[in-house]
Amino acid sequence: MVNKDFFAALADLERERGISEEVFLEALSNALASAYKKQVFGETGNVEVRLNPEKGSIRFFLTRTVVENTDEEIADGEIMLEDALEIKKSAKVGDVLSEEFVPKDFSRIAAQTAKQVILQKIHETERDNTLSEFSDKEGELMSGIIRKVDGRNVYIELGKGQIEGLMLPQDQVPGERYDVGDKIKVYVKKVRSGGRNAQVLVSRSVPGLVKRLFEEEVPEIKAGTVTVKAISREPGHRTKMAIASLDPRVDAVGACVGNKGARVNAVVAELGGEKIDIILWSENPLEFIAKALSPATVISVTQLTEKSAVAVVPDDKLSLAIGRDGQNARLAARLTGWKIDVKSESAAAKLDLEGGAEGTEE
Repeated sequence: MVNKDFFAALADLERERGISEEVFLEALSNALASAYKKQVFGETGNVEVRLNPEKGSIRFFLTRTVVENTDEEIADGEIMLEDALEIKKSAKVGDVLSEEFVPKDFSRIAAQTAKQVILQKIHETERDNTLSEFSDKEGELMSGIIRKVDGRNVYIELGKGQIEGLMLPQDQVPGERYDVGDKIKVYVKKVRSGGRNAQVLVSRSVPGLVKRLFEEEVPEIKAGTVTVKAISREPGHRTKMAIASLDPRVDAVGACVGNKGARVNAVVAELGGEKIDIILWSENPLEFIAKALSPATVISVTQLTEKSAVAVVPDDKLSLAIGRDGQNARLAARLTGWKIDVKSESAAAKLDLEGGAEGTEE
């Protein structure tokens, strides 16, 4: 069968879509073979399709393996020797016979099969190309539009509608509303390429989102003059971010806060009002702990063991240092990597270091 127009169309697709002709031909051969095996009535065998772009031909063959004569039913893809000898006089057991045949209703079935294969390959290739591009965006901030909320999962159209991002429940912020049509900024956690189940997993709850938002607002962070040393976060409630300046002439905290708080307020607004403590990092861990307990004032920090310390605060600042449900002390501990025991000044004066565990957090 000759169909030069068909192969010319494949060549056009290769130029326009960047999908190799060989990929199309392999997929099409398999699809046509499957479709036409049903047309080989009364026969058992395997259908092989041979496509020749140079000659513009499509040929169909029924292939079967020659087996010993038997009264029992033979398996699919086999032919008994006595039948094989009628086709080929030199046939012997173990040979593979190929008989060319002309399938019924070729034009209609071939056209349908080719269309399905081509559309599928175009979709798969475009998806794979897009996923390949997105794999470089892991850890990046992206803008998108919420397209679907299915149960507890949120689906977001990313970029220019090239691909869909999935935000699972654990990556959502407690109390944050997600409505279809809303514009949203998300952190790309992971790109999973698994065939048809390929996914881009995004998040609003990870600390990395806060870092990327500050990079957008603070040129000094983007340029590397100010560096983010550590972030601890309880999404929807509070974040602590430790920063340092690599240039003594640049005020790291001032750069992040911005004129009249413009920069930090922009990030807070994007996070729906989440509180953010911007803390100056210190190489001295005890000094760093004192700063990490902000907004509380710390009188002193004393190291107890290799990675634990007690922080003393004024009596009237104890609840502020510990925070609601221990949140402030807990975030400070995560930020510094130290176990912090927060004590009031009066308790410390009595040396009651074993008696209470006011605000002890890890």
